[in-house]
Amino acid sequence: MKLRYLIASLVILSLVSIFIGVSDVSPLDIFQLTEDQREVLLISRIPRLMSILIAGMSMSICGLIMQQLSKNKFVSPTTAGTLDSARLGILVSMMFFTGSSPIIKIIVSFAFALMGTFIFMKILEKIKFKDAIFIPLVGLMFGSIISSVATFFAYGNDLIQNMTSWMQGDFSMIMSGNYELMYISIPILLIAYFYANKFTIAGMGEDFARNLGLDYRQVVNIGLIIVALVTASVVLSIGTIPFLGLIIPNIVTIYQGDHLKKSLAHTAVLGAVFVLLCDIIGRVIIYPYEIPISLTVGVIGSGIFVYLLLRRKKYGI
Repeated sequence: MKLRYLIASLVILSLVSIFIGVSDVSPLDIFQLTEDQREVLLISRIPRLMSILIAGMSMSICGLIMQQLSKNKFVSPTTAGTLDSARLGILVSMMFFTGSSPIIKIIVSFAFALMGTFIFMKILEKIKFKDAIFIPLVGLMFGSIISSVATFFAYGNDLIQNMTSWMQGDFSMIMSGNYELMYISIPILLIAYFYANKFTIAGMGEDFARNLGLDYRQVVNIGLIIVALVTASVVLSIGTIPFLGLIIPNIVTIYQGDHLKKSLAHTAVLGAVFVLLCDIIGRVIIYPYEIPISLTVGVIGSGIFVYLLLRRKKYGI
């Protein structure tokens, strides 16, 4: 699949997304917008589109980095406890930093996401049975433990409703002024691009990387910091989007190969296209109501995930 076709699909879906909604704004009105239509576009539709693009690109690239560093195609922020750790961090910030600014929340969430990801990677180093399916199962169990701890403290502090809101990804509440925190992902992803070749080498193993003169531990730490920071910003702004960092890198790897730098742009654009398509489906399937993005991505993503598992079994990969 050529990159230009993905970009063309992204542009078309973006235009469709802007003009879908309860408020009547059509392409024919674009050159003679009323004040209300202009406000709908600037305050709601365009911020929503930007948040979808950033979330789709950033979470897909995070999954690609984690799969490369862990040498496992079924590891992602969803299956490594990163998302659950980020939610626990948000809960802690609500408990101990009541009324704190979004920056404080993202710092606390980032710290917990980073700690959770580091713990998972340490567990990964201790596992001798390196089966491709067994490792993400360990990550899911680890994430479930963290989620249970978060739920326990949420009940104890009467914050369970707040906690539940972070478990469900939803773009319907995105408006100008409450999503800009996601822009922090853009420079972080540029750093990921510059480190792409080093991530590829690190994915070949510690001994191989050290023989090539690469500081393996430093590169792994940088990769995990990128994943934790991006995940924290997305969870804080949108909520959880399951399967995204798991399936998109696998799809790109099928036709693009394992070289991270070559597949980075494809992964980013395909991730944005996938989230945008799922968001449009969620907005039109029961129009004028809409389905949360976590549900549509979860249903479609789980089907793709099952296909990838069956494909792996069929081809022995």
